[in-house]
Amino acid sequence: MSQFEYQNGVLHAEGVALSAIAEQFGTPTYVYSKAQLLENFDAYANACAGRDALVCYAMKANSNLAVLDLLARRGAGFDIVSGGELLRVLAAGGDPQKVIFSGVGKSVDEMRLALQHDILCFNVESIPELHRLNDVAGALGRKARISLRVNPNVDAKTHPYIATGLKANKFGVAFSDALETYRAAARLPHLEPVGIDCHIGSQLLDDAPLLEALDKLIDLIDTLGAEGIHLHHLDIGGGIGINYGEAGEAPPVPVGDYLGRLFKRIDAWRAEKHGGVGIKVIFEPGRSIVGDTGVLLTKVEFIKHGEEKHFCIVDAAMNDMARPALYQAWMEMQPVVLGKPGGTVYDVVGPICESGDWLARDRDLAVEAGDLLVMKTAGAYGMTMASNYNTRGRAAEVIVDGDRIHLVRRRETVQELFALESVIK
Repeated sequence: MSQFEYQNGVLHAEGVALSAIAEQFGTPTYVYSKAQLLENFDAYANACAGRDALVCYAMKANSNLAVLDLLARRGAGFDIVSGGELLRVLAAGGDPQKVIFSGVGKSVDEMRLALQHDILCFNVESIPELHRLNDVAGALGRKARISLRVNPNVDAKTHPYIATGLKANKFGVAFSDALETYRAAARLPHLEPVGIDCHIGSQLLDDAPLLEALDKLIDLIDTLGAEGIHLHHLDIGGGIGINYGEAGEAPPVPVGDYLGRLFKRIDAWRAEKHGGVGIKVIFEPGRSIVGDTGVLLTKVEFIKHGEEKHFCIVDAAMNDMARPALYQAWMEMQPVVLGKPGGTVYDVVGPICESGDWLARDRDLAVEAGDLLVMKTAGAYGMTMASNYNTRGRAAEVIVDGDRIHLVRRRETVQELFALESVIK
């Protein structure tokens, strides 16, 4: 169930009216539900119960320390893509031995930092990266545990900006090159191949592409085993989609069903080929854990009527939520207070000096200046993609827990935005 519901005509996050949050913390503000966050994570944990499995939250979706802390205390591991994200995990009390380091451009310093904290595994994405990691590990007198991110050339049928499993994408080692790359890794003295990784894209509403990719990984694991390269974990990545409320949008596969079909296929393979001996399975969900956990709360500044379009101008903008401008993403807009009569079709836009600064197009809303709106399902790829364009401070973030509100990131001041700059003297 959603933790964002109307009570007596006012939209609430759990037990707190969003109007009360706006009054206390201003707008724009990201509002997250603790209960929704834990419910979403538990869907994965429960589906993995009794199995050798690890859920590594893909923290690029939302990296607020409070979110990471809540998930770490629930037993989550973390999928990171930078040294900065590793330091966030550590600051939030996460276990580095539950950390998977993904990404195509890991620097020497990032590799060194991760090795010093003994992370679980590096997801390596190219032969040059193999050699760099081998050199860094050797200089530290360590052996780096690695998996290869294999690109299976499977069409995830998602937006091209978030598809990652095709030949034309920058991610991973081509499936046709994977066997020789594993051989090369096995020959390097400071690397230990322990797993295999695959992530074909994000916002997947159909599990057929992922099952197709899984079959390719299984065949490759058997081929490697025949050559004496025995892998201990299978990382199937993340990407499970969520609904954003658009009319005609396909419903996502429930997490339990999604994982159930994956486990069924893996169990059948292990029973047939390996006498039932298990293999650790790792998942890297992000959006499906935090997406519907949050909303972006914003205030209407002006109503502007034009010859061809009517505009609802709000105080949130593309610097606060980039998805509509970047992906042409559809995100649901709702008034915080119900009951105004009538309605007009508006484009909901922000104050930034760009025609691309829009949050929603052609929405039927009964609003006036001073009213509050929420952009729903904004918990993923909102604050983590925010910027300071037009010298705008990033929004505040709060987490609601029942009837309590926790400020987990205060709003930036303008002075903070140029505190690191200096003039020429």
